[in-house]
This record gives sequence, C-alpha cells and structure tokens, in this order.
Amino acid sequence: MEIISQLKRLGYTEYESKAYIALLQKRHATAYQVSKHSGIPRARIYDTLDSLAKKGLVMKEGATNQTTYRPIPIDIFMQKTTDSWQQSIAFLTDELKKLEQQENETEKTLLVLKNEEMIVSYCRELLKKAKKRVVLSMWDSMYEQVREDIEQAAKRVHIQGMTLHVKKPLLTLDQHRLTNFTEDKNSKQWFILSVDGKEMVYGASLSEEPAAFYTDDAAHIYLLEDYIWHDILVNRLVQRNKDDLEEWVAAERLKFFS
Repeated sequence: MEIISQLKRLGYTEYESKAYIALLQKRHATAYQVSKHSGIPRARIYDTLDSLAKKGLVMKEGATNQTTYRPIPIDIFMQKTTDSWQQSIAFLTDELKKLEQQENETEKTLLVLKNEEMIVSYCRELLKKAKKRVVLSMWDSMYEQVREDIEQAAKRVHIQGMTLHVKKPLLTLDQHRLTNFTEDKNSKQWFILSVDGKEMVYGASLSEEPAAFYTDDAAHIYLLEDYIWHDILVNRLVQRNKDDLEEWVAAERLKFFS
C-alpha cells in the first residue's frame, strides 16, 4: 500500500502507519478494533498505540470498562510531521557543516590548474570573494587579463603588491624597477594573487605553457606574501639609494643563484 510506504519514509513504523490509518477510518476505536481492522497482531497493538500516543498522534481516552483511541486530525498530523522533519533537517545542516568545517581546517587544498581559462577564472573568482585585502605580484600579461576585476575589487578592499611593465596600475601598487633580470627574455613571468590571507593562486606566465596552483594552505600563503613584501622592500630601498644599491643588488643576486 503506497500510503504506508510514504509514511514509513517519514519515519513511522509499518504498524504505526497501519494503526493511524485504521483510526482515521474508524475515527474512534478500541485496541481490539484497531487490531482487527489493520491486521496488526494483538500482541503488538498496545505497544503500537502507546507509541503513537507518546508522539502526540493519537489521543487515548479511558473509560470504566475499556480504553479507546482517537486519531488527531490529518492537518495537525501533517503539521507535526513537517515540524519534526524541519527540526531534524536544521539540526543535521548545522552539525554537518560543523563537521565539514573541521575537515577543511585539517585538510588543506593544493590544486594544479593547467589551462589559461581555468587560471584566469580562479583569479577572477578570488578577486570577487575578497573581503579585506588583496596582495599581488604580476607582470603586465597577467595583470591585463584581470585588470577590470582588480579595479572592481579595489572599490571594496585594500590592494597592495608589485607590478612589472604594467601601464597605469592601481596607485596602491608598487611598480618594479627595470633591471637586467626583469628585461632578460628568459626571465619567468611569475604571478601571485593572495586574497584575505586565506586563498591564493600563483604560477608562471600564461604566454608560455599555462600552469598554476590554487591553495588555501597558510604556509604557502605566508611565504609568498612575505616574498612579495621583500620584493617591494628591496625596490623601495634601491629607489632611495639608487646609485649605491642597484649594482650591489645585481651582484648579490648573481652570487646567490649561481
């Protein structure tokens, strides 16, 4: 019987479903009458009716010689069932989200992004999600891909970082000085985009073989944001003491990476 199947899906046992249906049809009956009408064994009928009474779906009426049972109206039955389900769903939603959050806190993500469209899409999505700050380091080729998104994000959050060969970047961004290293055609045009200190995309030039990484790992984010800050710091120091420091920085770089 389909109605019994549906009631079972709502959490009622087969005997509870049969007993409630029998009472709806009889409207007022003894346990014996419910048992006879529904086919529930007499050994189980009292437990079944008591269970329905505890759930507030059946009213138990005592008399001198016998006890009778009356079902609550269908509208009230459906409302009680709906309320119970909504409470269960609300509880499960909250608890499952807590479990998901705990899992996310322990398992960090590192995704490989392997085509230009996907890389640009991730960058744009991060810029849209930004709530507090954005830290970036970009050459012109990447900056132009997301310029509009950067400018929109700048209306909401503070953006800082470094650009290379970018025309008219945001005023809050430092512009990298021109050096033999930056002008070398073999130099890799890396980019870094960090949002709120929580998520990051970084990778190589999109004009070469596109390859980048997305991560929410705090260690990655800290190290690469710190790299950007040191790049900015060196540029500011050189600009203040250009004659003394430019050649020294170039020589030190050569020694370090050779």
